[in-house]
Amino acid sequence: MIEFKHVSKTYPNGTKGLIDVNLKIQQGEFVGIIGLSGAGKSTLIRTINRMIDITDGQLIVDDTDVSKLSGASLRKFRRKIGMIFQSFNLVTRTTAIKNVLTSNVPDMPFFKVLFGLFSKEQKLKALDALDKVGILDKAYTRCDQLSGGQQQRVALARTLNQNPTIILADEPVAALDPVTAHQVMSDFKRINTEMNISILINIHHVDLALSYADRIIGIRAGEIVYDGPTSKVTQEVLDSIYNGSAVPQAGGN
Repeated sequence: MIEFKHVSKTYPNGTKGLIDVNLKIQQGEFVGIIGLSGAGKSTLIRTINRMIDITDGQLIVDDTDVSKLSGASLRKFRRKIGMIFQSFNLVTRTTAIKNVLTSNVPDMPFFKVLFGLFSKEQKLKALDALDKVGILDKAYTRCDQLSGGQQQRVALARTLNQNPTIILADEPVAALDPVTAHQVMSDFKRINTEMNISILINIHHVDLALSYADRIIGIRAGEIVYDGPTSKVTQEVLDSIYNGSAVPQAGGN
C-alpha cells in the first residue's frame, strides 16, 4: 500500500508542488492522475520512489517510511518500483533485449556488467518480459529501428524484468499517436490485471485515463481536488480539476 500523510513539497524557488496531500493506494489499483500542466502530477508520482524528496508529512510504501531510506536500503527499495518515462529512456543503438537486460545491472558484479555477461536465465526472463508486451519478435532489433509504441513497450518490458510491485508512469503515451496510445494503455491495463501490479499513470489525455484507470486522482495547483472511482467522474468533476469550480470530493480509498 502507498500512503501519503499530509505530504507537501516546496521547491527551492518557493513553488508549491504538493500541498497537504492525503491518499491511500491499495496494491493492484490502476490510478490515473490528471490535471493541468504544472499542477503537481509528476511531483506526486516521483515522490513515491524518492526521485523527489517531500518537504513535510510522511510517505509510507509497503510499511516503509520512504524519507528515512538512504544508500543501499534506498536502492533496494527502488528495485520494487518501476518507472516509465515519456521519452522511453532507452539505449537506442542497441537491441530491445539488451535494453531489457539493463534492469539486471544493479544486482550484478561489476566485471559481468563491464563485459555484458548475462546468464541464460536472465536472457530467458528478458525474452519473457518482451513476450508479455507483445514484441518478442523484436528482441534482437535495434531500438532506433522500432516505432515509438514499440520503444515504449521495450521500456515497459525492462520495468517488468525487475519484478516490480508498483509501476509509475510519467506521461507514457504523450509522444504516441492515438491508436498506439490505446495499444500501450491496453498493455498497462492487462499487466495490472494479470500481475496485480499497482500502476499510477500521470496522463494529459483525460479520455485515456477514463477508459483504462479504475480510480482518478485530480490535482490542481498541488492540491487533490478529486479522488474517486472513474465511474463517478462527471463534467462537473472535470471542471473542478481544470477550471477551478467547486465540487464535493467523491471519496477515494
